Amino acid sequence: MKKLCLALAFAATLSACKDSGNAAGSGKVANGSELATLLDGYWQERMQLFPFEATANGDNRYNDKFTIPIAASFRDSLGRFYKKYLDAITKIDTTGLGRQDVISYRLFTYEMKENIEGLKFPSHLIPISQFWSFTLDLPQLGSGTGNQPFKTAKDYDDWLKRVSGFPSWVDTAIGNMRQGIATGWVLPRSLVVKILPQLKSVVVKNDTSSIFYGPVKNFPSGFADADKQRLVSLYANAIDSIINPSYTKLALFFENEYLPKSRATSGISAMLGGAEYYKYCIHNWTTTTLSADSIYRIGELEVARIEGEMNKVREATGFKGNLQALFKYVEKDSRFCPFTTPKQVLDSFWAIKKLEDPQLSTMFSRVPKTPFTIRQTEAFRAASASAEYNQGSEDGTRPGIFYVPILDVTKFNATGMATLFLHEAIPGHHYQISLQQENKGLPAFRRFSWYGAYGEGWAHYCETLGKGLGLYDDPYQYLGHLGDAMHRAIRLVVDIGMHAKGMTREEAIKYMMAHELISERDATAEIERYMAIPGQALSYKIGQMAISGERKQYEQQLGAKFNLASFHEEVLKDGCLPLDILKEKMSKWAGK
Repeated sequence: MKKLCLALAFAATLSACKDSGNAAGSGKVANGSELATLLDGYWQERMQLFPFEATANGDNRYNDKFTIPIAASFRDSLGRFYKKYLDAITKIDTTGLGRQDVISYRLFTYEMKENIEGLKFPSHLIPISQFWSFTLDLPQLGSGTGNQPFKTAKDYDDWLKRVSGFPSWVDTAIGNMRQGIATGWVLPRSLVVKILPQLKSVVVKNDTSSIFYGPVKNFPSGFADADKQRLVSLYANAIDSIINPSYTKLALFFENEYLPKSRATSGISAMLGGAEYYKYCIHNWTTTTLSADSIYRIGELEVARIEGEMNKVREATGFKGNLQALFKYVEKDSRFCPFTTPKQVLDSFWAIKKLEDPQLSTMFSRVPKTPFTIRQTEAFRAASASAEYNQGSEDGTRPGIFYVPILDVTKFNATGMATLFLHEAIPGHHYQISLQQENKGLPAFRRFSWYGAYGEGWAHYCETLGKGLGLYDDPYQYLGHLGDAMHRAIRLVVDIGMHAKGMTREEAIKYMMAHELISERDATAEIERYMAIPGQALSYKIGQMAISGERKQYEQQLGAKFNLASFHEEVLKDGCLPLDILKEKMSKWAGK
């Protein structure tokens, strides 16, 4: 019934557009309410198509639903879905629309075109990687500590119904990967060997030790004993009959069929059509028209510039030796690896928050209401994970979570902790994403949208705020900040290098280790991440340079009238934007 209502609502929207347009004699509609109706119709339909996305956004209407976006039939319907709304948005006349409506119109048109373009490439033939994969997301959801709520008996039953769709997803993924083997769209071997232990680690002999048993280990207070007994039995059965067999099936497929057919090359361009796909990835992640060559050159220049800054710090510390010697000293000396327990690491991040809190009000006039917490990354995915931020729910019932992977606590280096916290936590991702979600004045598709160059660019820009927040007074913490800046510059070189210039995985690892403080293990994990998600690594530095460039321009242009808190509010208040639209709106802000 709900689907029928949405279909009728959408048909009514198109009919209204047509009738109103004919009355005007132009085929266009100049009415903000028509645009709002269209955008809402899109969002409601999208949530049904992507129920896991709805759950992540705090929309719990579809918590029991399971769709398979990697299925060819789903992708076909998705193409029609995007085309339908692209055609509809072109019938809206922007004349007379308000500022926010014009931004919404431009963003929606951009997104529909970008989504349609992306469907031209067979990325669904590589549905699993060691870094981003539904097989990694599912345990988080089913653990009881992720986005999936486990508060009521219905919540518990919703998850059981939802997870029953996983075997079909597995069969689809295996079918896709077999097609990928036949057409040459396969993962590099070095990534496949990292996936195998991830899959195998989910399978356990004892149900009670499964991550999926977490919800029935931690029932909320007030649960009836009958419900508890029923659900304990059902969850154990789901682990035995769904989870373990599905992950075992995938592991056997990867080991026996996929691994022998995996490729030896590092870059996506080695595959048929891969070069064109990488061009799309560059545009999609940077929201710019920059070429691979120009980005590569920007990376080389940034590496050289930051290296100069690092040498200044080296000289200021009085260290005797070159940068490589300094890197080895900071990596090995016990003063920089003081931890003996994971809790000490997490407590140190909380201490960073406490230190910066008094200064944040001088830089930000608006702060999010969404709560925030810090957690250690789960063991099953920690080996291939980076520190990351998981968004909270829009209603604030689920906090934003800063996840920290801790593989060997005695080797956890403290020098980069401040800059990491600024990026992944506060004021980086937590401020930007939470303020965007909390802004009820934006249409839903904008409150939950994401553009890598803006989102990661903002977080990387926040790392530059450390001096003003009192976090870089220690020269080694500042060296850690420069190390992260160098890391993002190196990404431009190695991502383009591997995917467009024939650089090998080994050459990329060697380049990274030559220019920053990083262990071979961590450098390997980073380079393999870029192999798995081409172009994503470009978004950080490209976005940061754009935002930092805007700030520098208006500091010079406005002089004493420049207010940093006002600048930050303007950057953040409209949510994620492609960089050209951000530049336009900042120009209007400065011209007031």
